[in-house]
Amino acid sequence: MKRTVLAIDIGSTKVCALIAEIDDDNSAQIIGAGTAKAQGLRKGSITNIELASKSIKSALNDAKRVAGTELRSAIVTISGAYTKSLNSSGIVNIPNKEITLNEIQRVMHTSLYNANIPNEFEILHALPYNFKVDDQDFIEDPLGMNAARLEVETHIITTQKSNLNNLRKAVKAAGVDVEGVVLSGYASAIAVLNADEKELGAAVVDMGGNTSNIVIHSGHAIRYNDFLGVGSNHITNDLSMALHTPLHTADNVKINYGSLYAPSNDLIELPVIGDENTSHEVSLEVVHNVIYARVEETLMIIAQSIEKSGLKEHMGAGVVLTGGFTKIEGLRELAVAILDNMPVRLAKPSDIGGLFDTLRDPSYSGAVGLVKYLAGGYTPYEIDVNRRMRHASEESMGSQNPAQEEALKHEASPSISTPPPSAASTPPLVREEKKVETSKMVNITEKKPAHGDQPNPISKFWNWATQLF
Repeated sequence: MKRTVLAIDIGSTKVCALIAEIDDDNSAQIIGAGTAKAQGLRKGSITNIELASKSIKSALNDAKRVAGTELRSAIVTISGAYTKSLNSSGIVNIPNKEITLNEIQRVMHTSLYNANIPNEFEILHALPYNFKVDDQDFIEDPLGMNAARLEVETHIITTQKSNLNNLRKAVKAAGVDVEGVVLSGYASAIAVLNADEKELGAAVVDMGGNTSNIVIHSGHAIRYNDFLGVGSNHITNDLSMALHTPLHTADNVKINYGSLYAPSNDLIELPVIGDENTSHEVSLEVVHNVIYARVEETLMIIAQSIEKSGLKEHMGAGVVLTGGFTKIEGLRELAVAILDNMPVRLAKPSDIGGLFDTLRDPSYSGAVGLVKYLAGGYTPYEIDVNRRMRHASEESMGSQNPAQEEALKHEASPSISTPPPSAASTPPLVREEKKVETSKMVNITEKKPAHGDQPNPISKFWNWATQLF
């Protein structure tokens, strides 16, 4: 049965809303898309809820018009601007000697409980990067294995509660509820990385208008993420100041003449800032030098972040660059030179059904990644912003009822001694199944055999006696 989903990518310069249909086999088909200029946002974070909600609503209305459908909940991206990341670990005993989803969920919640997360921060993702079964390290998927003990090491991404609440308010004001939140760099990685790159290890850098998000993938898991406040708009600002021309003219110069290859000595005529009726001539060599200096600085900042991660040796597939910034000619060659001759690939979002030509642009990687996330493209196991464990074999994403949410809150603080599995530590889907089975059992026990439909004399006498007295 098809389900219709709504994904909203809230970037630093634009908001993109995609509506898609996802089949039972997790194949996605985009049926509606809308974009709007981002307002009320600074470096990807909400600074004006009213203006931000107008941008979201504008993109949303365009997508709804194309798709011809109405949706009340959405999954959205969040910038890495106010995030903090840490690594944690957990360990549980396996009472029945076989690892089930129950044990995997318990060990992941144990790692959350052991993490030292400040009160003003909220969990976005808890992503396991190393499962250990007894003494065996780096188990890809422990489900179904026999063991006495299960350990996990997780990469936990958190964000400021105020930042998350402002995002939810802005989306709510646009007329939809927030069903889930995904780190924008994580969504971009889902859209552009192939299986080999995930296996070998790669850094994905989404270079946007005002910000860049870095995610390092190693062994099918995210090990590191970082946020950089640099983007292609910084080139526009530099050109505007260096050429003494208005911002919109500088942006056109960047788009039309933005190249890192050897410059020509041709002259272009540009209006003067403050007096657009007069113009002056500028050499393309000056334009080239300004762009080259800013791009070089941006790539050096990215190189420093990769070095800081300590995972450079685990990046066999090198660096994957995506985002609107990557459309500058010659970027790949300069990146290879600055990043110590590491492999560098410029990436567009991988193809999915109904992908409009405009969406094949690298600046839409985050939005397409959100749709692929909803279609099961996430890490095999993870705990999301709702403290729910997501796994590759689960059913479609849906909002939880209050009882499930309350149970999951209790799961977040298990004792290290790990008692035998209980209802509080059973995965939501398993708990739902057990509830159904319990209700069936009650119905069966209440139902009497066919030959017992007529009451026997003793029960008839007892009923008469209780009514009498």
